[in-house]
Amino acid sequence: MSDEDLASRAPESDAQEDAQTKSGIPGDTKPDQGAASMGEHCTNDRPTPAYLGTPTGEITKFNDTDVYITKPADYPHTSAKLLLLLTGGTGIHSKNNQLQADKYAGEGFLVVMPDQFANDPAPATSTSTAPANANPSMIEQVKLAVATTAKSFSIDMWLARHTPEKVLPILHRVLTSVKEEFADAAGNGVYAVGYCFGAKYVLLLGSKLHMDVAQGQRAPESQAEEGMMKQGTQIKAGAIAHGTLIAKEDLAGVRVPMCVVAVEDDPMFPDNVREEGVKALQEKGVEHEVSVYAGVPHGFAVLGDYEDEKIVEQQGKAYEQMLGWLKSH
Repeated sequence: MSDEDLASRAPESDAQEDAQTKSGIPGDTKPDQGAASMGEHCTNDRPTPAYLGTPTGEITKFNDTDVYITKPADYPHTSAKLLLLLTGGTGIHSKNNQLQADKYAGEGFLVVMPDQFANDPAPATSTSTAPANANPSMIEQVKLAVATTAKSFSIDMWLARHTPEKVLPILHRVLTSVKEEFADAAGNGVYAVGYCFGAKYVLLLGSKLHMDVAQGQRAPESQAEEGMMKQGTQIKAGAIAHGTLIAKEDLAGVRVPMCVVAVEDDPMFPDNVREEGVKALQEKGVEHEVSVYAGVPHGFAVLGDYEDEKIVEQQGKAYEQMLGWLKSH
């Protein structure tokens, strides 16, 4: 894919650039060395495109978990496919995430977007929308450094509350309920799409996990007991965009067709992790498609407005790629 022009500077990140490492794309930042593997685009919404209007779905409960449900306009008079949509840290109350779900519903999917975080979305990383001082004083630099450390700490604490041991049981309970409620849509299998934080869990649901991992009793990377049975894959096919917290083993374990949208030189989904994971998929003969987008920030595929039209264009391309993959399977 050809390189794109640099994105326009995102005002919410201007004041952070002296305290964080720049990614090379204005408006984007890398996490500091040793900081949590989530960045600003994982925890903050972009401005919502005005033309998209108001979300059309509703929030209800399935197995004591809040879920945003959105359906095709003509459902149930015409058939639909059941799609599990897993968000980044902004969660199900984000207008952008709800509108993203609505877009898939408009293409014939009955979309289930569960609250993976039990009403505890990621803390926003922005602390200021004021323009950055071109020559900050020493005091200002210290304040920025302190703010960055505090943000990294709050994200680390949040991530410690939302591990696979906590998230996987939530997803399994929701899936059990919605497959019963929408048995017609689930009859051909469950499809899944995941952005940022949610991408890892699409990979895990597309893998054969040991039963204790699926039930939240053990971390996926820890040693399994001898003879521990495995649970079958929970989805038919999946698509992910610019994942975070993904290990090569997460990709290597996938056993269902998987589409991967990645960002070039993304510190939150490093090239070596993606390449080693994809190599394992190739060796195991798992159907997959990988596209690496250049000149876009991490989080670009999540619905939201950018001043740079080239990023908006790539956002549309990523959506069409993921939609096409799901429809073709």
